[in-house]
Amino acid sequence: MHMKFDQFGLDQRIVDAIASAGYTVPTSIQQQAIPKVLEGRDVLGLAQTGTGKTAAFILPIIQRLIKGPQRRVRALVVAPTRELSEQIYQTSVALGKNTRMRCVTVYGGVNKKSQVSRLRKGVELVIACPGRLLDLVGDGAIDLWQTEVLVLDEADRMCDMGFIPDIRRIIKILPSKRQTLCFAATMPEDIRR
Repeated sequence: MHMKFDQFGLDQRIVDAIASAGYTVPTSIQQQAIPKVLEGRDVLGLAQTGTGKTAAFILPIIQRLIKGPQRRVRALVVAPTRELSEQIYQTSVALGKNTRMRCVTVYGGVNKKSQVSRLRKGVELVIACPGRLLDLVGDGAIDLWQTEVLVLDEADRMCDMGFIPDIRRIIKILPSKRQTLCFAATMPEDIRR
């Protein structure tokens, strides 16, 4: 049974962006995750890199962000590396291009000033590595109290890289009433907890 992207009930602007990004048929993780995420449920997804998991969480997030308040952080994606953060950002820009959604990447190793100025202009989606995110929270440069969705991407790699204490700190800062999506290739005990 082949599903199509227009069967998820996504806004037409998103469906058009999916087509122009060259996606044709939803992958297995997309078919399984998108409806659940759209319903507002928490999702724990096991997916290897290259299975289309980024679109599996970004599409429903864009759908959520086109309604409701703008210029405040409503969705946060936490990823282990700059490279992955940039990939997620590129996917978000491509799939959100017909909407007014604004997003920013936040990670170390680059000047903080440009990240802070983009945050000040107001964004709905932040894609971040844990260290720099906590740094900006400490500086009072980012406000996460209205975050509606948290995505932990490649959570098993974050575990391996020693980010669990940072992730616990991030979770404490976020509203307890939120949707949480967690994607990993394997499911270590720390992530399960």
